[in-house]
Amino acid sequence: MRLGDIANAAAADNGQPLDGVRILALEQMQALPYATQLLGRLGAEVVKVESPRGGDLGRSSLPAMADPGGRPIGATFLRNNLNKQSICIDLKQPEGRDLVFSLLPHFDVLAENFKPGAMSRLGLGYDDVRAADPSCIYVSVSGFGNTGDSPYRERPAFASITEAMSGIYTFMAEPGQAPTANPVGALGDISAGLFTTIGILAALRHREATGRGQYVDVAMLDSVIAMTDIVANFWSMGLRGGEVGPVVLTTFRADDGWFVLQVGREHQFAALMDLIGRAEWVEDPRFSSRQGWVDHLESDLRPAIESWAAGRSRLEACELLAGAGIPAGPCFTDDEVVADPHVDRRDMLVAMDRVDGVDEPILVPGNPVKLSEVAIGPETRVPWLGEHTDEVLRRELSLDDAELDGLRERGVIA
Repeated sequence: MRLGDIANAAAADNGQPLDGVRILALEQMQALPYATQLLGRLGAEVVKVESPRGGDLGRSSLPAMADPGGRPIGATFLRNNLNKQSICIDLKQPEGRDLVFSLLPHFDVLAENFKPGAMSRLGLGYDDVRAADPSCIYVSVSGFGNTGDSPYRERPAFASITEAMSGIYTFMAEPGQAPTANPVGALGDISAGLFTTIGILAALRHREATGRGQYVDVAMLDSVIAMTDIVANFWSMGLRGGEVGPVVLTTFRADDGWFVLQVGREHQFAALMDLIGRAEWVEDPRFSSRQGWVDHLESDLRPAIESWAAGRSRLEACELLAGAGIPAGPCFTDDEVVADPHVDRRDMLVAMDRVDGVDEPILVPGNPVKLSEVAIGPETRVPWLGEHTDEVLRRELSLDDAELDGLRERGVIA
């Protein structure tokens, strides 16, 4: 789907569920920008405040494309900033801080993801904002939280750091092998973004009932611990050191690559044995328990399953397995994900045309939330750095050309 397309035209006249919600986002990188992008996809208006000194750090990530001014825009920024306006304000200047306070009454949410304590040092902390506007919902996203007393509070964090500290890297490592860092992309960022979205929606509903704003504080480590729930839960039930219990859950080779299947119930095991021509193994004492399946996985089950899959493609093997009620899926390559019919029919990739002479568009994951009464899109491209500064300040604060020129000359805006 190209940006600007509407996939659900029948619902286009219904509006969006968050129409009228306005978010002032002092954000960078991924966790908070993902949340505000999702809210923007649901109708919220998001004004992104960036530093005149290069803007969001995600702009400097690699790979990158060039904007119309020749400045690089990194992949991290491109994935997380559709449907936003960008204004450049120097928050380190008192006049910049004053501009933010002037904008506050025009917005429902002030969201930030600086290091804990940074906003307070700028005079833009929760207590400062609450004193100026008690109805404002103030959102902080950080590695280890702004409230409470985490021993890690002052540490910088990226997704991989909090993922490692959740225990999931060690939990999933093979015995004797080093843990793999960052095995599934930005789990730490996306999980924090999702919980931030839920927190903002809950705070908006609470304000409808009470008229009061509040502090929404989301820690990336908390979010990953919630997503990797088996680590602590299994530990509490006696499975230690990465044990996952007796279940067949691994990859198997087919003619053109690998597929994964999961068998954790007796009826699934029976169906699998029947499908691969080993129905008699259901009564075999070696496989009379789930632990027996695991104990004989490499010696018996894998050779039998891979012998059955030989000469079949991953898709053919998985279609047969699924037809027998056995959960299975092919291990796709990046080429195959981009070309997959499910991804296409569910509008799960949107294409942003490049402006630097490259024909192939930038692909960004679409919105996983499908609402029957709400149109998908239209979406707008990511903003160029400071693209909307004058427009927003004129619209919200009625500043004229002379005032804008003065702020720009003093380095307050860009």
